[in-house]
Amino acid sequence: MDRLTKLETEGYHPKTANLDLMSITEIVRLMNEDDEKIPQAIAKVLPEIERAIEAVIIAIKNGGRLFYVGAGTSGRIGLLDAVECPPTFSTSSELVQAVLAGGLDAVVVAVEGAEDNEALGQEALQHRVLQAKDIVIGIAASGRTPFVKGALVYAQQIGAKTVSLTSNPQSMISGYADIAIEVMTGPEILTGSTRLKAATAHKQILNMITTTTMIKLGKVYKNLMVDVHASNVKLRERAKKIVCDATGVSYQEAESVLTQTDYKVKPAIIMLLMETTYEEAERLLAQSEGHVRTAMELKNRK
Repeated sequence: MDRLTKLETEGYHPKTANLDLMSITEIVRLMNEDDEKIPQAIAKVLPEIERAIEAVIIAIKNGGRLFYVGAGTSGRIGLLDAVECPPTFSTSSELVQAVLAGGLDAVVVAVEGAEDNEALGQEALQHRVLQAKDIVIGIAASGRTPFVKGALVYAQQIGAKTVSLTSNPQSMISGYADIAIEVMTGPEILTGSTRLKAATAHKQILNMITTTTMIKLGKVYKNLMVDVHASNVKLRERAKKIVCDATGVSYQEAESVLTQTDYKVKPAIIMLLMETTYEEAERLLAQSEGHVRTAMELKNRK
């Protein structure tokens, strides 16, 4: 197992030896300057991120699920991304899941020792009934978390695709991943506090993975979230605006057609642009695997 002292994320930042003596202005400017390294680091691993996205798309198209596995901050970042998928893209809560060392209790209170147990990582995925068609992304800034390793080892054993997301080179968990994303953000201004640059980089990468996946699965038309789940007042208003932006109709017209579709945005757009019924819009969407542009092309061919 890697010694913590050898990890880049545990390294000593050359500009912060006197961090405790700095003024507030100096600290925030230094943090801002240090954060500029994040997009540069991500740019170097874009090919690996692309491969991971392609693997996620294949898994979901084949009926699989995406699992984020992590401990502490890494687990919470996975949870943040997973819970936003249902309202943004109308996905099932089962499609993208976060698996945290210590369970959901660890979201607000650290569960001591949970991350140090490889067997618990395996058991957590067994509890979710992991299958070969699923994909598992193990997140650990250090790249050495036993809970994450245990999950990745088990996933590989049953034939599921695996991805590692770390901030150290040649990390331990990368050895158990089909695709290794090692985003090198370097030492933190507060030594070892990987909730800073490393965590921010990881969150940005998860944003890329799920957003791009959902775009390619037909949940976006132009740059609009046309599969938004309009479950509250704010999201119903957003649905109306999306229909207005996509079709050019008035607010009142958008509201009227959304009432007919039970606030489903995709069929509303097709009904307005193709001058068709709700039933036909739904048929076209079914034939086009949910892609709005393809559905309208099918209508034009008729």
